[in-house]
Amino acid sequence: MERLTIPGEGREHEGLLAEMAGFAGEDADFRGGRTWSMVYWAGDEHHAVCERAHNLYMAKNALNPIAFKSLKRMEHEVVQMTAGMLHGPDSAVGTMTSGGTESLLLAVKTYRDRARRKRPWVLRPNMVVPETIHVAFDKAAHYFGVKKKVAPVDADGRVDVKAMRRLVDRNTVMLAASAPQYPHGTVDPIPEIGALAAELKLPFHVDACFGGFMLPWLERLGIPMPVWDFRVPGVTSISADLHKYGYAPKGASVIVYRDMSYLRHQFFVETAWSGGIYVSPSLPGTRPGGSIAAAWASVNAMGEDGYLRLARAAWDAAEALRAGIAGIDGLRVLGRPESTIVAWASDDPAVDLYAVADQLAARGWAMDRQQKPPSVHCSVNANNAPVVATYLEDMRAAVAHVRAHPELAGEGEAAVYGLMAKVPVKGLVAHEVLKVMEGMYGPDGGDVDLTSTQGDGLVQKLVDRYGDQVFGALERLGRARDRVRRALPF
Repeated sequence: MERLTIPGEGREHEGLLAEMAGFAGEDADFRGGRTWSMVYWAGDEHHAVCERAHNLYMAKNALNPIAFKSLKRMEHEVVQMTAGMLHGPDSAVGTMTSGGTESLLLAVKTYRDRARRKRPWVLRPNMVVPETIHVAFDKAAHYFGVKKKVAPVDADGRVDVKAMRRLVDRNTVMLAASAPQYPHGTVDPIPEIGALAAELKLPFHVDACFGGFMLPWLERLGIPMPVWDFRVPGVTSISADLHKYGYAPKGASVIVYRDMSYLRHQFFVETAWSGGIYVSPSLPGTRPGGSIAAAWASVNAMGEDGYLRLARAAWDAAEALRAGIAGIDGLRVLGRPESTIVAWASDDPAVDLYAVADQLAARGWAMDRQQKPPSVHCSVNANNAPVVATYLEDMRAAVAHVRAHPELAGEGEAAVYGLMAKVPVKGLVAHEVLKVMEGMYGPDGGDVDLTSTQGDGLVQKLVDRYGDQVFGALERLGRARDRVRRALPF
């Protein structure tokens, strides 16, 4: 392979921009509403305003709030507007971040550091969270050495608060829950968890990265919503993504704390560096000014009337989608209708869920496949509304096709996702996924062919060779565990 190098001479601008436009031709169609996640589109006019705002501040760096006071002002105003929307007290403070993952990483880091200061004997910190909590908490556990203790959820995806209480111990530094949780769109019982947090004097973070800029407007529209924000006394912080239903360009989220006694533990200060005193409010050093400016422009350009209008359109589209799926024999809707997430699964063994998703993808639809249980996730936007009927029509056709062709369950991405969902030894899956990542980010920067499972096909080989032994050993282990449980006096 010949290594790609920087051009000896700079390229002509129009030509390279035209080439980039050609690259985009391979991407998912989000403007036409055929993408059910990743992009939250408010229309060309709103996009143009955000683009102009971003370009005005593209070269500026929010690392130094003294040099670029305008960025600090805009960040402060975005945080305060968000806090007001979330019913935060006058003491509410926070920062903008690069996205929901950074917001959640910061929440865990902040509460770990707070515990270090207030309870220095806590050497093995842990956090108690629902099993449906965002995967960024796994990343935070990995990065910051905070053990993740997982509480089960009920059939609707709501966490068992009694189970959370049982998991809390002297090393617990925080509780967390979702509004809503991403896989199924269900809002956790925030008031009950808040009461538990207040009783135990533990910080409680609500991950509203998805719902933060949607649930408040749905409530304003008169749609019944559970209480989940700062109106719950035990809630100490909330994260909300501006680049989802805040309709800001990618790279914008907010974490809001009830008061400075929490936020101060988020900051990093180093006074001994030879380059001078270094202070950072969040994880990055350089903080792109364009993202802050575009988020400020997005919130102000949209206004309450714009958010209410788009929330109504997205909710109506989600309700139409839920009703349509409920009418398709072989499919069912997961979770509760508490957000604009619609997750659906198969309730018929003859209808392989992942094979249905393959058929829809072949018709030009972009969706997220999930596991536990096998399902498809749709984040519904206002621009999905015009295509809901077409999507349902294609869904009915896909279900009929999969029923008529059961062999499809063993082909394409259906086989890979089905394999990943069934293999109980997750270390094997992790190894295979790392192979995929190596293929994507290696020197060739190649595409990923999920139908071949990328890399050396290790998982399939191991399952073929050792599958019976692995499943048998797990069954024996489960029976032994049950015997031990029955023998315990409590």
